[in-house]
Amino acid sequence: MAEILARYWWVVLIRGLAAIAFGVVAFVSPGITLASLILLFGFFVLVDGVFSLLAAWQGRKVDEDWWLGVLRGVLGILLGVLTFRNPGLTALVLVLYIAAWALAGGILEIATAIRLRDQIEGEWLLALVGVASIAFAGLVLWAPGAGALAMLWWIAAWAVVTGVLLVFESFLLRGLRHGRPEAQAG
Repeated sequence: MAEILARYWWVVLIRGLAAIAFGVVAFVSPGITLASLILLFGFFVLVDGVFSLLAAWQGRKVDEDWWLGVLRGVLGILLGVLTFRNPGLTALVLVLYIAAWALAGGILEIATAIRLRDQIEGEWLLALVGVASIAFAGLVLWAPGAGALAMLWWIAAWAVVTGVLLVFESFLLRGLRHGRPEAQAG
């Protein structure tokens, strides 16, 4: 799996940049309507799902646990499609969608980090993405009735934090791809 992630380090980079872009847009446009937030979130999870699925599919011949990436990708795509099919969802339903997606993604990120701990350095960043996602899901579930603006700030902060961590992880993976000693397992 480390070889696949190293080969497709740019997929992790795109996921991270998409998360950062989503978070920045959400921060700089606090007056964004709920409908716009729903569509923006739908686009984000759809793109994330497609790239997660692509990376997993590319690794299916060399990684026996490639299905974990497929699961993450399919969940993201399904959530994106559900979001676009029902843009008039209430804030509470959107909150539950987002929490479920963040929780599932966080668990899968931690599982991947655990599997890679003997293969690459910096796997803790992947685990930290998972922990941040699970913490975010916990916050959302703790106060699902929070106002749309408060939810927007939580979503934006989570997206930026996980995006930055994914960008750093992508460069570690790129270093592994190019055989740099500092990126290889020790």
